[in-house]
Amino acid sequence: MNNTIDISHYAAIADSIRAEAARILEQGVVTAVVAYTTGRRAGSVQPVIITAAAEAERLTFTAASVNNLAVYLTKAKKDIPRSGRIGIVVKGCDLKALVGLMGESQLQRDQLYLIGIPCAGVLASTVRPAEALIAATLAPKCRECDAHLPEGCDYVPAVSLPSAPTLEPSYAAEIARLEALTPAERWAYWKEQFAKCIKCYACRQVCPFCFCEQCLCDRNKPQMVDTTPRPAGNTAWHIVRAMHLAGRCAGCAECERVCPMDIPLNLLNRKMAKELKELFDYEAGFAVHEKGPLNSFMEKDDQSFIK
Repeated sequence: MNNTIDISHYAAIADSIRAEAARILEQGVVTAVVAYTTGRRAGSVQPVIITAAAEAERLTFTAASVNNLAVYLTKAKKDIPRSGRIGIVVKGCDLKALVGLMGESQLQRDQLYLIGIPCAGVLASTVRPAEALIAATLAPKCRECDAHLPEGCDYVPAVSLPSAPTLEPSYAAEIARLEALTPAERWAYWKEQFAKCIKCYACRQVCPFCFCEQCLCDRNKPQMVDTTPRPAGNTAWHIVRAMHLAGRCAGCAECERVCPMDIPLNLLNRKMAKELKELFDYEAGFAVHEKGPLNSFMEKDDQSFIK
């Protein structure tokens, strides 16, 4: 079976992004565009914010465009102009994050100009430039992506998605493996993973839904979570974070990508998403919901856990 994903259309997408960014900036449709530009390392790409049409030539899109740019529109980030409409380049998983932020009244749709990307997938690692995107280099989240084409955007390049090989969903397979273990075995697995944490909070900083200007885990009066990288504090931090993201996580896997200790954070997020789907028939998507299942109540909700 051919496991190569054709990403030759990404060059055409990059051309379209440059043209559209230049147009909307020149015409005053937006005051800034959040997008991607070539990084300093060969083959790498990094986020960029441009405010003039002449800067649009710097923009690009490749398989190394892994960042979820939605994080730059949250209150915790101060780099974006606070007046005028903002343009932003979004892959499907990025758009789900923006939709979630809209549902939580952090953003308004009319504040944004969405440039949607027909995305065939991105790289799992950008340390070394890849000549071709193949199954071995594809980000695990892309193996089970259901949002290759963002919906409801203001502009989408007229580029068709290529046919892609059917790949085994990596998260689903690992979740099934863990679910087959005993509770004690699963607990031992996660204790081992959390023990690696060095409390760098990279996962928090890169997550669009960690938008609080002061995290409760940074407070010391009262102290909710031990700030030192010790077992009790590590476990509390990751469980609190997983519960905080339940029903909200867009599956962009940025937390897992940036973790220097290779903790499978998105695996935990996907397990929580699976539970929300099974229990409440709810999942993150392209529709704005004012309330998720964990902050709303319906009379038909299961109450058997109340003793």
